[in-house]
Amino acid sequence: MCGRFTIITPKESLEEQLQLPFPEFSPNYNVAPSQKVLSIVSDSSNKWKSGFLQWGLVPSWAKDTKIGYKMINARGETLDEKPSFKRLLSRRRCLIPADSFYEWKRNDDNTKQPYRIMVNKGDVFTFAGLWDRWKTDTQEIVTCTIITTKPNHFISNIHDRMPVILDGEDRKTWLDNSIEDKHILKELFTPYDENKMSAYEVSTLVNSPRNNSAECVEGI
Repeated sequence: MCGRFTIITPKESLEEQLQLPFPEFSPNYNVAPSQKVLSIVSDSSNKWKSGFLQWGLVPSWAKDTKIGYKMINARGETLDEKPSFKRLLSRRRCLIPADSFYEWKRNDDNTKQPYRIMVNKGDVFTFAGLWDRWKTDTQEIVTCTIITTKPNHFISNIHDRMPVILDGEDRKTWLDNSIEDKHILKELFTPYDENKMSAYEVSTLVNSPRNNSAECVEGI
């Protein structure tokens, strides 16, 4: 799964790397479910635009917004079979920028050691996600989920799942509203190149979303 990540890259650098303007945001060393996350979507003319989505998908048909706490991730292998996701795969796709994510490795004594995982030593990358809009007469929430897939060999030493990371032409394909073929889209759900990834152990401070400081990314 993917349950925590960071976005601490300065706004100017983020915009330069992704070639897109972003709203103002504060560095977040421990992004957690239910928080607002930077996101990229395409409008009806396939023009990219950025903004914020709430992490934890609340389907438009849901009776209770609390369902979002259970839907922070969507399994890439089966999302086109799930009522909550299959409609969104063809119509409501997004990218979620990050510069690292955390995963927990289970030790022999059943404790869990958190790791910070990066791409190209800290470059910005983007998760593949889905989004939806839930509203009533008095309330509207726009939410998202991060898609996961089987791990590459590098990540498999830490965890049995990893987020779908897209770059280059794959980003363009994912946000292209003219593409609705689920087979084309699901071909993107491949493990990211392990040769571009690195990881190191960090403090269990990241276990609590209340902790959000540079200490969270310090190696131990």
